[in-house]
Formats: sequence, C-alpha cells, structure tokens
Amino acid sequence: MSDNAVVKQEPTQSERFMNMVITQFTGSVGEVPLTNFQKRLAQNYFISLDASLKAAEEKRLAKSEKYRDPLPMIWDNINLEKLARDVVTYARVGFDPAQKNHINLIPFKNNKTNKYDIGFIEGYRGLELKAVKYGLDVPDHIPVELVYSTDHFRPIKKDARNSIENYEFEITQPFNRGEIVGGFYYHSFSHEPEKNKLVTFSIKEILKRKPEKASAEFWGGEKDKWENNKKVGTEQVEGWHEQMCWKTIFRAAHNDITIDSQKIDDDYMRLSQLEQEYAERAVDAEVAENANRQPIDVTPPHEAYSVPEGNSASALPPEQEAAKATGTTQQATNTVPEMDF
Repeated sequence: MSDNAVVKQEPTQSERFMNMVITQFTGSVGEVPLTNFQKRLAQNYFISLDASLKAAEEKRLAKSEKYRDPLPMIWDNINLEKLARDVVTYARVGFDPAQKNHINLIPFKNNKTNKYDIGFIEGYRGLELKAVKYGLDVPDHIPVELVYSTDHFRPIKKDARNSIENYEFEITQPFNRGEIVGGFYYHSFSHEPEKNKLVTFSIKEILKRKPEKASAEFWGGEKDKWENNKKVGTEQVEGWHEQMCWKTIFRAAHNDITIDSQKIDDDYMRLSQLEQEYAERAVDAEVAENANRQPIDVTPPHEAYSVPEGNSASALPPEQEAAKATGTTQQATNTVPEMDF
C-alpha cells in the first residue's frame, strides 16, 4: 500500500445520527436545510440518548445472567431509521431533551427486529409546551396550588352574584402548613375574565389519579426490601409525596386545554401515534419484566421524569393508564424515574 494511500474513516455515531435526521427532515419538508436551532435540538437528542444508553447498559450488565438480555444496549443495536424519524417529529414540535422535564428517552427491546426502539416520554413541562402550541383557547396564566390544613382557601364560583369565577387563597403558616387536604388549578384569561375556570381536587381525588403501581420512592410509603435476589421484608420510604400531588394537578390543568383541530398537523398526529405505541409497549414490558421474577428496582436521578409512575417499566403516566393494549412483542429494557420536578 502506498504511503499516500487515504484510509477511509467510518463516520462517528453522532455523524451517522445527524445524517439520518437530516435525511428524514428534508424528506418530510422538501429540500429545506435544518436551521441552527433544529440542528442544536438534534444534537441534544443524541447527547441525551447516548447518556441514557450508557446508563441502561450498566444496568443490563449489573443484572444476573439469568435476567440479563443478551443484546448489548449500544448504538449499533438501535433502530436508527425509526429514531431519526421520531426525533424530527419531536424536534419540530419543540421538545428539547436538554431542558428539564421536556422529554425523556427510554430504550425498548423489539424482539421482532432484535433492535432497540426508543420511547419518547413527555415530562410535565413538555405537556405544557404541547398544550400551549396546539390549544384552542389557551389561558394566559395557570396557577397550580396544593392546599394544606392550615391554609385559607375559598372558591368563588360563577353564579348570579359573581360574573367571574375566582378564589381566595392565603397561606397562614408557611413553615408548618399541616397535611395536604386538596389542591386546585385556575385557568385565567386576562382579557376575557368571564372565561376564568377554577377546578378543585380533594386529597382523595388527587390520590385517585395515583397509578396502581406507583413507586414508593416517589409517592412515599412501604416498599419491598430485597437482598441477594430475595425478598427479606419491607421498609418505609419518605418519597416526594407533595411534589407528586402537585404534578398530578399540573398535568390535569394542561390536559384540560382543548386541542384546536385547525392547529393539528402531521407532527401532532405522529405524536399521538407514538404515545399509543409507547402505551402498548409498556403493557407488554410489564409481562416480560415481571413474570415470575423480582420487580425492577428504581434509583432516581436528580432531575429525571419517569415514564412510569411506578416501580416497573410498564406503569403509565395518569393520562395513559387507560390506553393499555396488547399484541406487540416489544420489551422495556429499563426504568426511568417519574420525578420530573
């Protein structure tokens, strides 16, 4: 071989990913180059997923061989074409994985392709972004509050005496507020206050929205204690009960914004399809991960949102609990904590 021979260098994983994203983008909108903002978003997806894959691979290797999936969780085993197509959809809507609580990425094993697909899970700020972008009548301001036993709260409903729905709220003991007794959200319209809307929740109604398999690490309570793959008893954990109650109301407040049919575009339709796909995969993951074996342990990072609000890879966020379906062979490969505050 000549000393001047050029050695062909293979593109890096980042370059392969960006090239596929650019191909998907130009194929869907014509020969229009990505803006600098869109390129930055695509890079953020690569960085976030790269970190998720490394963490998930560490978890895979930490499992005993009996429970470990033999397929390594690396870029070579990711369905890049589908990932690039999905990234384009979420990036065009504006979801940014570098921003806290926007979007989280979860690898799923697809036994049909023997590859990992990536599930995209909206955090509560991502839900807010989508509601504002596609909402029919978006409020100017949406206060969300928990009400404690020492607080003063009086709802003022619209009636013959009051043309505007409103409320009185005072925190009388800010450093010792007592127990949570409920909460509320308020859709406030500055220029059309007659449209203002107050929705209240008792603590019973908040907890009714708590997923059946909610993780004690987040909601607090009793959890199983395991040692050497054997259950040795239970233990009490404090969790983040207040934040989870607040998040539940926040999500309800933004799910209550009606979607404007005139704003629905291909990206929104694709988002809906991907959410349904995730719900189906998550249900199958519950069977695959938990049948005749120890539940998956969840260790929350400091700023992540969990797909599930539970301790298995398949527990669903409140708005997806009813979306369960069957018929796929995909298996979730790890869990992501639900704490998105």
